[in-house]
Amino acid sequence: MAIKRLTKADRPLSFGAFNPVGHVVVAFDSDARASEAARALRDAGFDAEDVLQYSAAEEAEEMSRLLDSVSGAAGFGHEVGLMRQYKVLAENGCGWLVVYAPDEPHALRVADIARRHGARLAEKYHRLVIEDLI
Repeated sequence: MAIKRLTKADRPLSFGAFNPVGHVVVAFDSDARASEAARALRDAGFDAEDVLQYSAAEEAEEMSRLLDSVSGAAGFGHEVGLMRQYKVLAENGCGWLVVYAPDEPHALRVADIARRHGARLAEKYHRLVIEDLI
């Protein structure tokens, strides 16, 4: 099964938990810092549609909504723990990028740029595993 590039309207779920397979989710200290990293990713060759940006307010609202409706089957999984962490970071002003990175070279480029722009976290979503990149 091919990995699908997301749009802002997409929020891929597994048992109600956020699960963007083939993407890296990155948190920055602020929306401005996320914007700087988004520009750097585009400068590094990522297409505009590969880099989705979410403000702190958007991410906090979305994670709250998803957490309110997550399935009991996913309730104690790693994905839900990450969603709770994302919500707290967003409520504290962190800006977000969700970057299409379907393979290892793309994920490593995202991690490198995220590190250089002071990312708080970068998580690569694989089919069965979520990998900490920084």
